[in-house]
Amino acid sequence: MRTRLVPLSLLSVVALVATGCASETAPQAPPKKAALVIAQGGLGDESYNDLAMSGFTASTKDKGVEGQKIESTDVVAQGDQLLRRAGTSGYGLVVDLEFSHGEILPGIASAYPNVQWAFLNNKIDGPNIASVLFAEHDSSYLAGALAAMMTTQTGNPKINPDKKIGVIGGTKSVGIDKFLSGYIEGAKSVDKDIQVLTAYSNTFGDPTKGSQLAESMFQQGADIVYHVAGGTGAGVIEAAKKNNHYAIGVDDNQDKLAPGFVLTSVLKRADLAVRTVVELYADGKFPGGQVINLGLKEGGVGLTDFEFTRNEIPEPVRTKVDDLKKKIIAGELKVWNVIDQGYPSWMQG
Repeated sequence: MRTRLVPLSLLSVVALVATGCASETAPQAPPKKAALVIAQGGLGDESYNDLAMSGFTASTKDKGVEGQKIESTDVVAQGDQLLRRAGTSGYGLVVDLEFSHGEILPGIASAYPNVQWAFLNNKIDGPNIASVLFAEHDSSYLAGALAAMMTTQTGNPKINPDKKIGVIGGTKSVGIDKFLSGYIEGAKSVDKDIQVLTAYSNTFGDPTKGSQLAESMFQQGADIVYHVAGGTGAGVIEAAKKNNHYAIGVDDNQDKLAPGFVLTSVLKRADLAVRTVVELYADGKFPGGQVINLGLKEGGVGLTDFEFTRNEIPEPVRTKVDDLKKKIIAGELKVWNVIDQGYPSWMQG
């Protein structure tokens, strides 16, 4: 049997053709990169930051974007340093969750025009900045109306005879007071004689402080306390359970943290906001210079469905809350917005 030899020259031609084909193959584009700046209170708050992070993780994975979180022990004081570092780290998109950065972001975004910036909770001007606004005042109004109707219910062991409810904010700022104002307005719309106790924890990561403030309100006669304080709110919820009263959660669905003792949670879909801007960036459709509005109609804010408290909330109360929601969506009811309108009389003094 004879073995057929292939001429060396033919093998060389085949090799050259293969090499040529390889060299003509288009190079793979590097993956897009995005960063998420974590706000005060940090991850583990079971609220705003954790919810936003879940949306960021899911959307970067789905879109093949390389995602990275940016954290700091003092995100307020180190804001300028953190954002400038992000601007020079190869990120095509930086999503900022920290409200206090609103003052410095326009200058930083201008200094790094090739980076797309997304800012939650306030409108920030800039051709490479997309702002995401939530109608937290609307959903808080619904929570206030619910609380005011519930605090006069008889036959509920978690309710006392006093017309008192409470609310605890993380800091005294327009971003937080947007929630508080809506809550108070909603409560007063039901009963102008309702007393709303108000306090600020001045921290978003101290459950002990939240518990102390809530305990004080319960001792003063409040039976429902709403918290807008991130991780500090875990203490408010724990105090409600300890004292056999109600808390109202915020941002994420916190009803499950103490089933039966969280009347409802005021949802703020930070996960939806982050997912939206990441997907638009990945698709080459980033809305620089534009505002994305997420309200009741868009499902960006709202109340939970009373999974653990439905049997404790009379049907007429639930119906009234639903009617108020429909009126807000239809534009028949306008809730005060402290960011656009300043502070109303019920927030002054």
